Amino acid sequence: MAITSTLSDDKKSLIIKVEGRFDFNALQDFRKSYEKHGKQESYILDLEEAEYLDSSALGMLLALRDYAGGDKSDVRIVNAIPDVKKILTITKLDELFKIE
Repeated sequence: MAITSTLSDDKKSLIIKVEGRFDFNALQDFRKSYEKHGKQESYILDLEEAEYLDSSALGMLLALRDYAGGDKSDVRIVNAIPDVKKILTITKLDELFKIE
């Protein structure tokens, strides 16, 4: 499991990339990945390399959404593999996040 975060070229979006299992063990690293950059206009969560999400990961997604501004936040999930997209749909998180 690896989590990296970088600012976009225009410095308006934080891109967070998750690789491997996105589970309870990622909690501290995931939180640090966005808190260390401070508040941003938008957040892009790249799950192309994430092979698994557990309930803790779903909670971390909600924590990021709250940190970003709740209902007024701009948090997008991109490049999720079909199994991960299915989890997001079953849990109705596709109603809270833009999934691309």
